[in-house]
Amino acid sequence: MTRRPASAGFTLIEAVIAIVITGVLAGMVAVFITKPVEGYVDAVRRAELTDAADIALRRMMRDIRLALPNSLRVTSAGGVNYIEFIMTSVGGRYRDPADGSAGGDFLSFTSGADLSFDVLGAMPANPAIAVNDYLVVYNLGPGYEPGNAYNYNGTACLAGGCNIAKASIVFGNVITLDANPFAAQSPPLPSPSARFQVVPGGVRAVSFACPAAGSGNLTRHWNYGFNAVQATPPAGGSSATLAGGASCVVEYTANATGRSGLLFVQLTLTAGGESVTLFQQIHVDNAP
Repeated sequence: MTRRPASAGFTLIEAVIAIVITGVLAGMVAVFITKPVEGYVDAVRRAELTDAADIALRRMMRDIRLALPNSLRVTSAGGVNYIEFIMTSVGGRYRDPADGSAGGDFLSFTSGADLSFDVLGAMPANPAIAVNDYLVVYNLGPGYEPGNAYNYNGTACLAGGCNIAKASIVFGNVITLDANPFAAQSPPLPSPSARFQVVPGGVRAVSFACPAAGSGNLTRHWNYGFNAVQATPPAGGSSATLAGGASCVVEYTANATGRSGLLFVQLTLTAGGESVTLFQQIHVDNAP
């Protein structure tokens, strides 16, 4: 007769002891690794917030440096800070009798029937001047008087004599306007250096909106037109969120000569109990 071998295994008591020992060891390990893991997660969160804030400020700086001279204005309404400006894409020089050029088509500041003029030098190519873009000459500031770029609304612009016109034809180095408001200015305000700036027809005025306190969205608005009174918030056009959980401190100071300004933006982003604050000083060129 053969004898059946004894069964291999462990008892319930042995299993319970093994579970208890494993739990004790896991608790001891958790004590030592919890803080490093939490520190790593916090560092990643702060790095992401810093990157988001840096990207948002760089976008704001890039756009604001393209602001039409003397078009930037800052206000607060409803707990939100608004930065508005007219964004340009390119510029050039128009043919003017004062530059001594013989012949050619001059930009007229006397005849409203004269709608075309020559661009001196090479035409801007990247980006190029396009039909329905706006041309601004010698912008001196916001408002509805001559010498500003907020007064374009068809016949009212002609009556008031503003300094912004829309391009209807661009051919070679000749630009034809849909109307000539420059001839209605009183007194005429040609550029001393015969310069003009181009405002893209699909962008026009741009606003950045950011809560002054608390936490909300930093939003970019564009292509809503030109407003004599700063809109808070702008109506119509397009908008996009640059950052969430944001709050801003905004200050703008123009120098005594009015030829430049300094915009201070302090941006704070908050997420998951963490906050990151970055600030940027942006030089604004106001030489028309």
